[in-house]
Amino acid sequence: MTRVNLFLLLSVVLSALYLVQVQYDSRRLFTELDRAQAEQRRLQQDSERLLVEKRAQATPARVEKIAHEKLQMRQAGPSITTYVNYTEPSTASAQP
Repeated sequence: MTRVNLFLLLSVVLSALYLVQVQYDSRRLFTELDRAQAEQRRLQQDSERLLVEKRAQATPARVEKIAHEKLQMRQAGPSITTYVNYTEPSTASAQP
């Protein structure tokens, strides 16, 4: 009888230790999941903010202003347009 009691006591103690370990792992994993979700929300907000900034930087008026001021570009017109004629190379000079 004492062997059975001792075996049952040992089984209860081991089960209790296992339960404590499983609860600890569960809490640790939940904490990691919560941190990962918070990081995901932060990255999503950064992505949205950067997309808004990108759209603001790429407006046609802003691009034209920068091209004019920083790059000293100007509108193309007939008075400053240069036309280049393309002529086909002769095939006779290409043969040995």
